[in-house]
Amino acid sequence: MENLTLVLELIGTVAFAISGALTGLKKETDLLGVILLGIITATGGGIFRDILLGVFPPAAFRNPLYVLTATITSLAVFVIAAVQMKHGRLANISSSKSLLLLMDSVGLGVFTIMGVQTAWTMFGNNGFLCVFSGVITGVGGGLLRDMIVSVLPDIFAKHIYAVAAIIGTEAELIFLRVNLPKAGAIAGILTVAAIRLLAAHYEWDLPKLKGYRKDV
Repeated sequence: MENLTLVLELIGTVAFAISGALTGLKKETDLLGVILLGIITATGGGIFRDILLGVFPPAAFRNPLYVLTATITSLAVFVIAAVQMKHGRLANISSSKSLLLLMDSVGLGVFTIMGVQTAWTMFGNNGFLCVFSGVITGVGGGLLRDMIVSVLPDIFAKHIYAVAAIIGTEAELIFLRVNLPKAGAIAGILTVAAIRLLAAHYEWDLPKLKGYRKDV
């Protein structure tokens, strides 16, 4: 299970780093900005989780593998984009949005289930803590990313973002309670990513009051 955990963490790190780096490119930040957004998106949720669970220092600071992976991934995104622009092949906007959505969905799924498994390993069958740990791990990096670039975070605005993470944690817990952690990991990731992608495609949103304004 330890090998599977490492593989999943690296997949999530790469996916979220790509998501953060693409956001940096869209906001026309410099190379350092692209790399930092990639690192923050990839490690932010895990740092929040470790602080919540009392793990100090957080894993992102104890093992340089995650920051290094996010840095290399973000640098690769920047170089590929630069080469495309140099040869006059500007990235298609719709394709860029699709890639950003896909990477964000994969990252959300992977880190959500990792947050659940970490809490489960440390505190056992505490469903509320596991769900909270999973959600904060999944959405934390994207939340920081969007706040840094002055964008209303997806968790507050669209596409059933946090709800997808909550449902995914519940799907994983079903398998964890019968001692099937690998099946739970797969079920959780697929559930989160599928809901996120379907919500984006069909524009599913939670109810909101459009046009409401309260004068101060």
